[in-house]
Amino acid sequence: MANLNVKFGDINFKNPVIMASGTFGFGREYGEIYNIDKLGGISSKGLTLNKKDGNSGMRVWETPSGMMNSVGLENPGVKGFIEKELPNFSKLDLVRIANLGGGTLGEYLEGVKLLNDQSIDIIELNISCPNVKAGGMAFGIKNEVAREVVREVRNITKLPLIIKLSPNAKDIVGMAKVCEEEGADGISLVNTFKAMAIDIKTRKPVFENVYAGLSGPAIKPIALRMVHEVCKTVDIPVMGMGGITKATDAIEFIMAGATCIQVGTANFIDPKIGLDIIEGINKFMDSEGIKNLDEIRGIL
Repeated sequence: MANLNVKFGDINFKNPVIMASGTFGFGREYGEIYNIDKLGGISSKGLTLNKKDGNSGMRVWETPSGMMNSVGLENPGVKGFIEKELPNFSKLDLVRIANLGGGTLGEYLEGVKLLNDQSIDIIELNISCPNVKAGGMAFGIKNEVAREVVREVRNITKLPLIIKLSPNAKDIVGMAKVCEEEGADGISLVNTFKAMAIDIKTRKPVFENVYAGLSGPAIKPIALRMVHEVCKTVDIPVMGMGGITKATDAIEFIMAGATCIQVGTANFIDPKIGLDIIEGINKFMDSEGIKNLDEIRGIL
């Protein structure tokens, strides 16, 4: 049988399949459906320093080969996560990733300080969040703004630090390089694409915030290209994501250079999709005589 184990920096994953932030909660609900310990890891629901109720109005909208969302990072806050969710999350036999966002640099730093001594394995820093003090432009759009956030966070945590990049960045390859230069242990990409939908009967945008995040199979070819470009540029490991719904998608991302992959929107189509992808990767490796994923990683 093929060996699906992968090493992401100093972290060992039993397999490369991770559930993406915002699509798997903290694992509790999916754990009632199947044994989620068979997964490689879980990236938690996106956390912010303080509790957020999320956006009002329409939150999810189906599109051809994908979906749009404007959930607004509804979450219990870092303290709420530590008190209510972490006791269960920390018991999971997989790699536990805390995804953290913020509206100011100070919020990022305070959130990281609270997470530092908790039973988590990795912090995934979501820099796609709007920078409140910069008029709403995301931290991850301009390289020098991202540089400051990564540098400051790196200075206060010894936990492995992964930076989740937005595909809306002006220079995603340069952005990844900046994160590496400032001490990031890895990169995850891509987050959702900025998109829009209009209700032609009401003659208004579907979402109250007008724009929303597009995910699902429709974005896969673009996400794959971005992952390939970044993997060729940085020397730190990459988690690839964006429209992965089956094993062949995951294998493409690995061949493009990704060490691990994350599965998001597909969880809403089939709650057990993670197991199917793991099984599919295994079958492919066996049929091709591949003993370890290192044999095909980054072959392009």
